[in-house]
Amino acid sequence: MADNNVRQFGQNGIIQPLLTDLYQITMAYAYWKSGKTKDLAVFDLFFRKNPFQGEFTIFAGLEECLKFLGKFRYSESDIEYLRTTLPSSTEDAFFDFLGTLTAADVKLFALAEGSVAFPRVPLMRVEGPLTVVQLLETTLLTLVNYASLMATNAARYRIAAGNLMLFEFGLRRAQGPDGGLSASKYSYIGGFDGTSNVLAGKLFNIPVKGTHAHSYITSFNGFAELKNVTLQGRNGGKPQDLLKLTLAWKEKLLSIFNVISSEASEGELAALISFAIAFPDGFMALVDTYEVQRSGLLNYCAVALALNDLGYRAIGIRLDSGDLSYLSNVSRHYFTEIGRKFNIPWFENLMIMASNDINEETIISLNEQGHKINCFGIGTHLVTCQRQPALGCVYKMVELNHYPRIKLSQEVAKVTMPGSKDAYRLYSESGDALVDLLQRSVEPPPKVNEKILCRHAFEESKRAYVKPSKVEKLLQLYWADGKIVKALPSLEEIKGKVTSSMKTLRSDIKRNLNPTPYKVAVSDKLYHFIHDQWLKNAPIGELS
Repeated sequence: MADNNVRQFGQNGIIQPLLTDLYQITMAYAYWKSGKTKDLAVFDLFFRKNPFQGEFTIFAGLEECLKFLGKFRYSESDIEYLRTTLPSSTEDAFFDFLGTLTAADVKLFALAEGSVAFPRVPLMRVEGPLTVVQLLETTLLTLVNYASLMATNAARYRIAAGNLMLFEFGLRRAQGPDGGLSASKYSYIGGFDGTSNVLAGKLFNIPVKGTHAHSYITSFNGFAELKNVTLQGRNGGKPQDLLKLTLAWKEKLLSIFNVISSEASEGELAALISFAIAFPDGFMALVDTYEVQRSGLLNYCAVALALNDLGYRAIGIRLDSGDLSYLSNVSRHYFTEIGRKFNIPWFENLMIMASNDINEETIISLNEQGHKINCFGIGTHLVTCQRQPALGCVYKMVELNHYPRIKLSQEVAKVTMPGSKDAYRLYSESGDALVDLLQRSVEPPPKVNEKILCRHAFEESKRAYVKPSKVEKLLQLYWADGKIVKALPSLEEIKGKVTSSMKTLRSDIKRNLNPTPYKVAVSDKLYHFIHDQWLKNAPIGELS
């Protein structure tokens, strides 16, 4: 575990108390005017529906929430700005009050970051002075909503791709620089292997990967533009003419693959030679700038074989357009034939990366077509979460001064569950997660191997007994007395938590098409408590 006193990374400076909605400030003033500042409130932060038409969500953003609590205070400039923003009738004493606020009296319980989560189960339970915990709402939501959506999206890509490598290439398409950094961080947590985002690599210690753009290929017209054609062998010795070696290999390849020499672009070959001289140990290149079969593959393989003569191993190619399944099979055929004919076994296993506006469905379709791709570079569809742009977490009061609070609605899905609650995950003998059980916090926790009645929160007939072989308490205390009270995991450990948490779900819950809903239940006592509060608070109609 990382030492909380020497956390490696700070937090974006824009994450501060004014990163909120104005109505939070106006409510704070109304609370203050009403003398409710010392009331003790409990809020649940949860979501009502899993994203992407799926049946699971990955919880992320907890560390950023805890960092925010650590620096929650209004600066003098914040207060001066609010003086000019709130109505002129706002009393001066309120601004003095704002200047005293901190999160010292707040308690925050949460799921472990990287845990799989489900609708209505609180991701966080926030307790403390009413005014303060109300003022936390918008900022906590913005720190959790996108982070969890992004991590979930990445986890879905990981399921689709299996063991293939995944790289996030979405910075240029992300929703601004903050969205770009968050996408890089949380896609890595969700299961990606690296990013093209250099700043994310520095800030979060995420592996950074990249090749070159088509502009590098088109910047060369021919061999005359090569200022340097020599490269020293990997083990030393006299520098060799890489152009000469490449042209010799090209002639050998022409006869094997029945390609006419004039069809292959000389400018492309010059660009690849130049790039190989710059990065002989990391020769990975685009091959679709002009034509993959008659130009790009031939030129790439000729340079890769010339590098091999000097003791270097090329990495692979990137396909950024065209029929990716067909072209990947053609490319693998080239590599296999060359490897066998010239007795270069590693050549058969050169990497084939695809990066052509790929989404989850594209990968699933390519799997069905029998592609030969090793790695996907995902951009737009990943970082913008195009299938669903928001998770929809909400933050609802469930208790005030130890009395339950309930929000009613004509839509049952929007009725809140009153009172302070704990959440438990019950497991089967095989280690699968069976059900998440919500209980009142005053109830004793469920016990292993004891029969537990699990009920649907609102439908009386939906109920079942569960005899768990393992019980996991989900909500743990992370913040109290003005400090983080539980060791925070590293980014790698959170990534590992996603992997281990996902393994507890049955495959039918994780599948792309028509997944089985995971069960979330309430205890018998909580069920009756909810309905008692509903009857107490719902107005009685009158027929006339």
